Amino acid sequence: MNLANTLTIGRLVLAPVFFLLVFVPVWAGVLEVTSVVLLWIIFAVIEISDAADGKIARSRDEVTDLGKVLDPFADVISRLTYFVAFTAVGIMPAWVLLVLVYREYGIVFVRMLMFRKGIALAARPGGKIKAVLYALAGGVGLVLISIDRIGVLTELFGGVYVFAQVVYIAAAGFSVGSFIDYLVVFRREVKL
Repeated sequence: MNLANTLTIGRLVLAPVFFLLVFVPVWAGVLEVTSVVLLWIIFAVIEISDAADGKIARSRDEVTDLGKVLDPFADVISRLTYFVAFTAVGIMPAWVLLVLVYREYGIVFVRMLMFRKGIALAARPGGKIKAVLYALAGGVGLVLISIDRIGVLTELFGGVYVFAQVVYIAAAGFSVGSFIDYLVVFRREVKL
């Protein structure tokens, strides 16, 4: 297993740990501050490894078919894990989560159809903007959890909460827009 794929698999391992760390303080009333520190570390590792794994694979000439499939899968699993947790604790609106889930499953379906025709659906610019918004949405959600658990800068909570809602809505909008872009490519490439 090469380094890039190892980093990608690391995201799959860290996603459920992130989820547990969001909820251990809720369920057990312990580790409030410790969970915040660990959540930020995991978030940073997930986002940095997402940015690095493809570059590492290309620079070392280690691009694999496994990596091409595993990388977007790990991205979706890790980021949807953030969003499920944020929705469950009341930070992200459920309708936004639903839009994001529908988009991600829709892309998987489109990729499968194209793969059956021997066409690899590469990342599109809109999908990359969406990924940046997803990362920003994850970071803003963590800021809210941090303020709540640590109890500092509590006067900023309302403003950060409103900003988070704007980011979540923008992420939902860009996810729909990028999905439409993928459908246009699908329609052009695949004759049904």
